[in-house]
Amino acid sequence: MDYPIWNLAMGGGVLIGIVAITHVLVSHFAVGGGLAIAVIETLAVRRRNPALRALAKRSSLMLILVSTVFGAISGVGIWVTIGLVQPAATSALIHNYVWGWAAEWGFFILEVVTALLYYATWDKVRPRTHLVIIWLYAFAAYMSLVIIQGILSFMLTPGRWLETHSFWDGIFNPSYLPGLVLRTGICLFLAGAYLTLAALRESDRQARVPMIRLLAGFQIAGILLAYGGYRWWEHVLPGSVRAIFLGANPLLARKPFVIRDFMFSNGILISEIQDLDQRGVLAKAVWAARGSDASQEAKGRAVFRAECASCHTIDGYLSIRKLVAPVDPDMLNGILGTMREEGNEYVTGTYTHQGHVATDKLDYPLMPPLVGTAAEQEALAAYLLTLKPSHVAEASHAN
Repeated sequence: MDYPIWNLAMGGGVLIGIVAITHVLVSHFAVGGGLAIAVIETLAVRRRNPALRALAKRSSLMLILVSTVFGAISGVGIWVTIGLVQPAATSALIHNYVWGWAAEWGFFILEVVTALLYYATWDKVRPRTHLVIIWLYAFAAYMSLVIIQGILSFMLTPGRWLETHSFWDGIFNPSYLPGLVLRTGICLFLAGAYLTLAALRESDRQARVPMIRLLAGFQIAGILLAYGGYRWWEHVLPGSVRAIFLGANPLLARKPFVIRDFMFSNGILISEIQDLDQRGVLAKAVWAARGSDASQEAKGRAVFRAECASCHTIDGYLSIRKLVAPVDPDMLNGILGTMREEGNEYVTGTYTHQGHVATDKLDYPLMPPLVGTAAEQEALAAYLLTLKPSHVAEASHAN
């Protein structure tokens, strides 16, 4: 709310998802691939097996390209997108975990250096020296995952951090270890799957079959770890989150928060609801009303930009026009009033996160409560009514 909203027709959350999912697939292979190649080359050196060593060498170029090129670019892409779409949450993560990010970036630098060194020193250094390099890579890559998992899981289950604001309470939150086990399993499975494709290029069947069996072990271990981690992760979710994630109409588990029980998806903190209800949201989000005229509709548009535009577009993703269209104009102000009242339930701690009765009428029950003064509520209602198709048609006919 302190920062302007980046309006995007496809929705900011969708953009983050596209970039983040791509990066997650790549980064998890980079972690698991490094570990798998380290194991394979270790076995090759101990058994003096040239076919296994050739497999490690054949796979190392893809590891370099994935880790140091695509992984790095997509990682920067995540920072760009979250900074534009969720600047308040990004700022909170940086301020709370600056030393965690610094450590992760340090491990990533070590990861890039050892990956390049590993590929450049094939047949140029002693085998055991080469093994030290790839094991350093595997360690650095996995430590990046260990740190990132703490920060990401904190956003869903901050746990005791809500009371202590302690770095370690935030990192070692309730879903940290289950999520780490889940991610480790995914890393192993992705590595086994890719290296199996590389192993199939081996022309000698007697050498190919043991390779595939070894890599099948990575995939089986990965599936078992991932499944166990998932079930453990599901078990430690708070009841309210589990109800969202596993309910009759399951949704992504953080709604309506970006940092669970701390910051809503529009950047409003639970701790500032009472103050904003007295002063008004536009007293804080001064950027939203800048350049607007003094009309009621213009003020309502500013409130919409401050509180709603982080999730809703006008005609694109989660179109507010489509959501408002079936609502009776006489009921709209009452619905918004109920949403404002729910803000007090967050402040007093009586809110159960099971859904908003009022917004059930909009068929989207997991929005943040409406925060601000009664005058801002009325202005928002006036603006939303201008988006109704009947209102647009009447205005066009009048002109």
